[in-house]
Amino acid sequence: MPEKVVLAYSGGLDTSIIIPWLKENYACDVIAFVGDVGQGDDLEAVVEKAYKTGASHVVVEDLREEFLTGYVFSALRAGAVYEHKYLLGTSLARPVIAKRQVETARRFGATAFAHGCTGKGNDQVRFELAYQALAPELKVIAPWREWELKSREDCLDYAEQRRIPVEASRAKIHSRDRNLWHLSHEGGELEDPNNPPLASTWMLTRSAQEAPDKEEEVTIGFEQGTPVSVNGMRLDPVSLVELLNEIGGRNAIGRVDLVENRFVGIKSRGCYETPGGTLLVTAHRELEALCLDRDLMHFKQQVALKYAELVYYGLWFTPLREALDAFINNTQPEITGSVSLSLYKGNVAITGRQSEYSLYHTDLAAFTMGDSYDQKDAAGFIRILGLPARSRARQPQQTNTGFAGDPARTEVAK
Repeated sequence: MPEKVVLAYSGGLDTSIIIPWLKENYACDVIAFVGDVGQGDDLEAVVEKAYKTGASHVVVEDLREEFLTGYVFSALRAGAVYEHKYLLGTSLARPVIAKRQVETARRFGATAFAHGCTGKGNDQVRFELAYQALAPELKVIAPWREWELKSREDCLDYAEQRRIPVEASRAKIHSRDRNLWHLSHEGGELEDPNNPPLASTWMLTRSAQEAPDKEEEVTIGFEQGTPVSVNGMRLDPVSLVELLNEIGGRNAIGRVDLVENRFVGIKSRGCYETPGGTLLVTAHRELEALCLDRDLMHFKQQVALKYAELVYYGLWFTPLREALDAFINNTQPEITGSVSLSLYKGNVAITGRQSEYSLYHTDLAAFTMGDSYDQKDAAGFIRILGLPARSRARQPQQTNTGFAGDPARTEVAK
């Protein structure tokens, strides 16, 4: 019997030509696994195309809710943002797809996985680390690391020679990845970091010039750090993110142009559109500012950086990520309340935040002096904090203008 290979299939340029390539080079049965994470494709057309190009079976699974509740909202609660800008849309989708790909392989008795990731990118790492964590006994076939094709143009030639229909063309050469959380754009004019993105590159969000000339306000409700409502309307996770994508997109919210450090050591340039995610991250951060203890909030910011790295590097199925989630989840029970945002031509302003767990107390924060805070206490507090500085100031080697061990300061003193 021929070997069975489960391919992570999207129907895009790369995976469209991988099915015939696998059959030609491995003489195997190809099971195309399609994980619906909200990419917005015509799934019937994707299935039909997979069969026409040689797949023996096509498996389609709706992963949208699992993607949001098990992965995206975990990163949201963590506050995970990679290199200040990237909200990890592609990075978060890979583990949920890989996990179901593994389950499909076991169901069909497959002996190998395949994916369409290049040997330069992060996604090969994300998929394959997941495979190793969940099914280390199965082998991996990565066509981009084996075949003679060197570019997307070569892939187009391969598709044309075998009459494989693809949407990509030499005029539309961008590599894109879309899901419920974001849409990424790479290639084309973006390969030169000095080039601005073309107006036609953006697809989910309006430009600031095209956005309405009137502010729009949106209120997002959270329960234990998880978003549950928009403008007082309780929604399921998928509907909630879809609505916020629509609201943010029409107000030019969520565009990011980023030169990032890939895990493999290459600097790359990509443009990302995350309209709803930008609103959620902004609102969640404001609610934490209202409700979290200072030291806990500051330590959690450090955890967020590490969490973002783990997600970006493909280290989702690791004990460290699980342990960080345990810590993060312990910080979220009081992150319950609502945040109001005003949106205008790409700008997001905070117009209100409220929570029954708020640590903000007007009698303490106001300039009006009351009985709840004795200003005289501050004198002793400052004296204690200043004790190390006063002790050092009494050392004999210190001059009035600097320290004896500091040549620059000593010279100035002379």
